[in-house]
Amino acid sequence: MARPHIAFNLNDVVEMKKAHPCGTNQWKIIRMGADIRIKCLGCGHSVLMPRSEFQKKIKKILEAGTSEEIEE
Repeated sequence: MARPHIAFNLNDVVEMKKAHPCGTNQWKIIRMGADIRIKCLGCGHSVLMPRSEFQKKIKKILEAGTSEEIEE
């Protein structure tokens, strides 16, 4: 059975299936479009990946972002 898609928005803090090498598993969505850019909340490294790949790797949303936040 196919895994249901998780609805996510800009500035959400998400947990990915695998931890980043710095040790944290929390990422902030900083860009959305055909590709998704996420920023590691541990070391600040950012990663750009296709939306389909992001959907496979996301585990859950930890904190919903607000639209008032400015992209860093």
